Amino acid sequence: MMTIDALKQLGANTEEGLGRCMNNEAFYLRLAGMALQDDKYGKLREAVEAGDLTAGFEYAHALKGMLANVALTNLLDPIAEMTEALRAREQRDYSGLLDKMDEELAKLKAL
Repeated sequence: MMTIDALKQLGANTEEGLGRCMNNEAFYLRLAGMALQDDKYGKLREAVEAGDLTAGFEYAHALKGMLANVALTNLLDPIAEMTEALRAREQRDYSGLLDKMDEELAKLKAL
């Protein structure tokens, strides 16, 4: 079950996220849950693996903003790193960051 304590144990900055939600725990947890259901994670992976760095940047940037709002830091970190590399259209191996994204997403979804 997703709780503030469970999110905190996975590395989320729940104090920051709660602050953005006027300390309304139910609202924060609802937004965090919605952030995990977004289809952009898969689209980001598909775009990057296909070499479409422009689309990859758009998906990563959107996810970064959403995750920053709820301060799901453990998932935000690899996506933020990808966002900046994709912004610069860096031709590089993104598989480690994509795998870290999937790993952290799975941990959060398991709550």
